[in-house]
Amino acid sequence: MSKALFDKYGGFKSVSRIVMAFYDKVLDSDQIGDYFDEIDMPKLIDHQTKFISALLGGPVSYSDERLRRAHASLELTHEDFDEVSRLLQESLAEHGFEPQDIKIVISEIEARRSSILSAGVV
Repeated sequence: MSKALFDKYGGFKSVSRIVMAFYDKVLDSDQIGDYFDEIDMPKLIDHQTKFISALLGGPVSYSDERLRRAHASLELTHEDFDEVSRLLQESLAEHGFEPQDIKIVISEIEARRSSILSAGVV
């Protein structure tokens, strides 16, 4: 993917605002909010800003192995993943992303489902 989406939506500054709004939703979620009780949120927001920027074609990259290691101990389910995806879609839409661009971002997230979910999750 070119840098088109990253640039189109304002680069790191804009992505950072989206990620903060996204985590407001995540923390309020009955499905996944508890995963974040003991998390260093500023650090996580920084990492997630870089990750979403990478998905938009920005100047950062995350390997599948890095994603796997970061999520390995969480025992996430497909339902948890779906909730994250839903909340991210909402956040992107609220920040002016066009529907076709949201689909691109979500397909990039979906392509990493197996790396993010723990082994053996069905």
